[in-house]
Amino acid sequence: MAGRLARLAAVPLVLAVLAACSTSAGGEQETTHAGHTSATPSLPPTTSAAPTTPAVDVLPGMPPVIDPANVYSETAAGMLTPAAAAARPLVYVPHSGSGEVRVIDPATFQEIDRFPAGVEVQHVVPSYDMQMLYATDDIGNTITPIDPRTGGHGDRIPVIDPYNMYFWPDGSTAVSVAEARRTLVFYDPHTWAEQGQLPIPECGGIDHADFTADGRTAVFTCEFAGRVAVVDVATRTLLRIIDMPVRNTHMGPQDIKLSPDGQRFYVADSDQGGLWVLDGAATQVIGQIPLGAGTHGIYPSRDASVLYVTSRIAGTVSVLDPVTGAVKATWPVPGGSPDMGGVTADGTQLWLSGRYDREVYVISTADGALLARIPVGDGPHGLCVWPQPGRYSLGHTGVTR
Repeated sequence: MAGRLARLAAVPLVLAVLAACSTSAGGEQETTHAGHTSATPSLPPTTSAAPTTPAVDVLPGMPPVIDPANVYSETAAGMLTPAAAAARPLVYVPHSGSGEVRVIDPATFQEIDRFPAGVEVQHVVPSYDMQMLYATDDIGNTITPIDPRTGGHGDRIPVIDPYNMYFWPDGSTAVSVAEARRTLVFYDPHTWAEQGQLPIPECGGIDHADFTADGRTAVFTCEFAGRVAVVDVATRTLLRIIDMPVRNTHMGPQDIKLSPDGQRFYVADSDQGGLWVLDGAATQVIGQIPLGAGTHGIYPSRDASVLYVTSRIAGTVSVLDPVTGAVKATWPVPGGSPDMGGVTADGTQLWLSGRYDREVYVISTADGALLARIPVGDGPHGLCVWPQPGRYSLGHTGVTR
């Protein structure tokens, strides 16, 4: 860890724009997920402080952007769809080590159920319409549907290598992020009939994703290649590959999140111990923010005023101003490995899996106080707090807009 921190200190906070986007795959190192002090940067300003035109030319069929200054404006506390409001408040913890899902009652912090959901269960993903949850098993090539109204689960559905899963912003397509195959596999989200595939051989360890404010472009991280892949949503074609200034290929780029104003993407890089910053059109790297070893997950607060960024090796959660990139606070999780999860519907708690420590953490968003450490099983991973506010789900562990 000392060596990693020393290396970070040598990297400037603001990086020059890359001369060109590279599609070279050189220097990649294959691996698998089974083996799987704060600084204030000076980031380029946003293009406009407060957009004067409310309209955003979105992907056809996608719900409109209500507030261009905050793409998360419809995910504030209490803004539940009827489907989400009908859900039983529960926390679902998938386990990559044991292949089970454990269910926790957030009112009591007690485990109330557990069930097998495959071989290596990675994430619990809410459907686009928020009427179903899916536990993804990349080794078993299945997803297990979970009824959020009851917590009950159904028969497994065949899906190719669903390490992670997302939904196009118009609701037309479910995307299995087939990490081992370096491929996106497209499905009808209702019948689960396959619609096609997009191989991206340059993107070793294709992993997490997010979308531009207009929904027309998706950005997928390439954990084992030190880069991101930028995809046109409508045509399902690869637009470009963007190399990070330091291409970490062991556990490199992982989670990614669009800033509320849509002007930048934050990319968590575990080996780099911080965030890379892309411009909002996903054309180039514009900055870097050092945080802590093992930087992994990024979650907006209910009012989108801050982002909570987990560093699972350092055992910390950084509270980031998403406009300036300033680190407002750093919350320690002593002896822990905070990884993936989400904020409760009322915004008062941040729930995170302890990837390496067989536990789940509950953190107060008021002051970072650790409210509970809940013992779970082997390899807790893509934890889902449900229900979530928002009009629709983009997938992952509950990315809503």
